[in-house]
Amino acid sequence: MRQTLLQEKYPIYTLEVSKEETRFTDSGAIIAYLKECIDTHEIASYIGEFDHMAHTQSLANGQIAEGIESARHILFCFGTKLPDPHVMAVRPRSIGVVDQGDRFTVTFLEAPMPPANEAMERWVKAIVEQPAC
Repeated sequence: MRQTLLQEKYPIYTLEVSKEETRFTDSGAIIAYLKECIDTHEIASYIGEFDHMAHTQSLANGQIAEGIESARHILFCFGTKLPDPHVMAVRPRSIGVVDQGDRFTVTFLEAPMPPANEAMERWVKAIVEQPAC
């Protein structure tokens, strides 16, 4: 997993994994695994899923990069406090899963809450390793 800045301003974590290196065969299986992690977490709350590819395909001017076969998000929240209205700008969280035929690319935006990042990193790294929510 690597940490980078997307468009020089968004701190993101990315895991690219060959399908040969993981037990998952499609993006739906990864989303189901992540939902299990969210459902069993003591704080995280599942919100829903979003099929980004279907949405983009439905747009008259939608564009999808060559090689992307599936692009989905799982949405959830780790929020434990609402100290002011501005914290809403950084919630909820999501993890994106893209199927590129021979590999998956899994990404998420760095959260301002270290325990949230630790959980998301653990969940995503387990896509290559063994199941460990």
